[in-house]
Amino acid sequence: MGKKRAVNKSGGSAVAGTSRALNRVPKRKLPSGTLNILATFNNTLLTLCDQKGNAVMSASSGALGFKGARKSTPFAAAKVGEIIGEKAGQMGMKEADVVVRGVGAGRESALRAFSGQGIGITKITDQTPVPFNGPRPPKPRRV
Repeated sequence: MGKKRAVNKSGGSAVAGTSRALNRVPKRKLPSGTLNILATFNNTLLTLCDQKGNAVMSASSGALGFKGARKSTPFAAAKVGEIIGEKAGQMGMKEADVVVRGVGAGRESALRAFSGQGIGITKITDQTPVPFNGPRPPKPRRV
C-alpha cells in the first residue's frame, strides 16, 4: 500500500531541517562575534565565533537538507544565513564582524540574509586564499 505521509497543517517550513536547526541554541549570551562564511562551488558553510575565535555554532546548506547542485545556490546560502542570524539573535548578538572565504555563489546572499535578521555588520573582510603560482602548467604538445 505504500508509506503513509503525515501532512503538516501548521505552515511548516519549506526546507527540511530548519525547525530542528533552531532547537539547539547555546544558552550563553554573546553581544558581539565573528561570522565566517565559506562559499565553495559545492556548499556554503557559516560558522559563528565569539571574539576569541572559538566556534559557537555552525550551519551549512547541506545540513539544512539541500542536496546535489542545490547546495551551492544563493537560495540555499540565504536560508543558512537566516538560520544563523536567528540563532545569533536569540543569543543576544547585536553586532558581528564578517570574514568571507571562497568564490561560491552564496557569498553575498548569506551575508544579506544574516544582516537581515537585525544584527549589525561592523566589518567585512575577504580572506579568499589566492595561490602564488597556481597549478602546474600542461606539458608542451607533441605533434
